[in-house]
Amino acid sequence: MALKVCIIGMTGHSGYVTKAAEYNKDFYISAVSDGPEKAGCEKVFKGSQSSNPDVKKYEDYIEMLDTEKPDIAVVNPYCGYNAQVNIECLKRNIHVFSEKPVATELDELEKLKEAYYAADGVVFASMMAIRYTPWFAAAKKAIDAGAVGDIRLMNAQKSYRLGKRDGMYLDRKLYGGTILWVGSHAIDWLYWLSGKKFEEVFAVHSSKANKGHNDLEVSATCNFRMEDEVAATASIDFLRPAEAPSHDDDRVRVVGSTGVLEVRGGQVYLINENGEQTLPLEERVNPFDEVVKAVLGNNGDIVKAEDTFYVTEACIRARMSADEKKVISFNA
Repeated sequence: MALKVCIIGMTGHSGYVTKAAEYNKDFYISAVSDGPEKAGCEKVFKGSQSSNPDVKKYEDYIEMLDTEKPDIAVVNPYCGYNAQVNIECLKRNIHVFSEKPVATELDELEKLKEAYYAADGVVFASMMAIRYTPWFAAAKKAIDAGAVGDIRLMNAQKSYRLGKRDGMYLDRKLYGGTILWVGSHAIDWLYWLSGKKFEEVFAVHSSKANKGHNDLEVSATCNFRMEDEVAATASIDFLRPAEAPSHDDDRVRVVGSTGVLEVRGGQVYLINENGEQTLPLEERVNPFDEVVKAVLGNNGDIVKAEDTFYVTEACIRARMSADEKKVISFNA
């Protein structure tokens, strides 16, 4: 029998789910609901109808969870409510595919972890979906195979067009901050590609030049000291020009003891003892297909809950550093 899926909110990347529903017969979308922010769910409702014309719409997500009793909940409200909604799902022993950041405060994160470990064998996966792109998957494969030797230095970049944004972006409590929303990908790459833990961070962020978007930060940098004296930085901005050929510009540079690897423009470039080469890309993967596999016990390649919690903590500590203008230790 196909898994029942419900979607809560329409802020982030529920498109992974609505797209997968059009070809993946192992699940179906039974219902969608507004999140606690009460911003509506019409967009995701229409997107879900393409695979299930009979999809239901709820105003209250708690009512939906208790009525529909889904196998998987897709958590997609304003960022500031992610932890609250995730916890409600986990209390009901529902598997979760959550937008990141899964929490925006350290105390929320601790409560979320408690709820996860108290649940009975649930899958909890986050939408760190850039890991699944053909170029980042190829970079990970090459690094794990020893293409650059021992990693010594890393630089990650997330750059977005700003455009005109409203809703959660205008309120820090609802948004969580640009380091958590945009920067979480870059910070995840540093941890995922290196396998090293963070020891301390000094970060800076600014809302200057944000074109009237209240206190929305549009530029930030995070300077991490990692295990084994690995130096790592993340550059984050909403300043990509509107005329740029794409919405985003994702890059990472990994410097090792025997080579240098770069991801830019959807390609992977490597220079080592074999000279300079462009690496073959991996196949594109929809992360929600992997979540479905994991729930069905078929070895789905998900972003593990423990990794999600750790990267979320790193993002929150980096934001704390930027707010407090001081170095923050991960061992405190």
